[in-house]
Parts: sequence; structure tokens; C-alpha cells
Amino acid sequence: MADIKDPENTILIELEHGQVVIELLPDVAPQHCARMKELARSGAYDGVVFHRVIDGFMAQTGDVQFGNQNKDFEIRRAGTGSSDLPDVPAEFSSLPHDRGTLGAARSQNPDSANSQFFINFSDNHFLNNQYTVYGRVISGMEAVDKVTRGEPAQYPDCMISMKVAADA
Repeated sequence: MADIKDPENTILIELEHGQVVIELLPDVAPQHCARMKELARSGAYDGVVFHRVIDGFMAQTGDVQFGNQNKDFEIRRAGTGSSDLPDVPAEFSSLPHDRGTLGAARSQNPDSANSQFFINFSDNHFLNNQYTVYGRVISGMEAVDKVTRGEPAQYPDCMISMKVAADA
């Protein structure tokens, strides 16, 4: 079990293969951390699919607009949506995109992050200073490693639930 130091800045994600515990880094990327906690508390991430999972690279999820539907046409569209909240500006830092770090997914515009995020399967330093790092997996990376691959997978895995540890 993870050693949770700050429950207000710790995210608990339930996956089919186990629990993932993420330590948020509000001192590095306060706006990204606040957005994730806001959406988690609203239940927006519950049932959202991993719509882009590339072996040896990363697992992407968080499309709260399309990603939590069970219809095939909605799953194919997952990855193009976001929340109804305004986009979050980039909060680049010197933190590298190492295995287990949480990165903010976005469009070509660096200030277009919203609800989508990815977890790095490996060290992806080519992403450094291009995508915001705002958390790291402190427990349960083995569950992330078991997420079904695909863009999207025919039968994608989903986040069963996401909670802020202080609320659990």
C-alpha cells in the first residue's frame, strides 16, 4: 500500500486490475492538480475509457465528454473531447517524463489541456518541456501496465472510479 503523505493531493483510481495511487504535485502544476481534483470530486472520470494506449509509451484517458459511454461509436470518438471547464495553461517544469509520471494531454496548443491525461509506461524524455507533468504513480503501476493496448482498443479498459484520497 502506498504511503500517502498528503491525502488532499493524492488521487485513487480503481482499475479492473487494481488500485492506482497518484501523488499530485501542486507545487509544480497547481492549476492542473486543481482541475483533476475538481473533476474527480464531481465523478466526471468514473467509467471513462483509456482511449489511447501505446505499448512502451503511455496510457491516455480522461475524455469526460465521450469516454464514459458503452456505445462503440462513442468509444471511437473518445480522445477528442474535454470537460465544460476552460482549458488549463501549460505549467512546464524541469520534471522529466519518467515511467509512472502523469502528463497533461493537449492539442497542438500548449495551453489547451483540460481533462485528459496520460501515464507514462517508460521514460519518455522527448516529451520534457512540451507537456505538463503534474503527478506520479506511487503505487499500482502494475495495474496501469495491464491496461489493454489500442487506439482505441476493441474492448478498452476504463477507470472504474477516481477519488481524492481525502474524500475516500
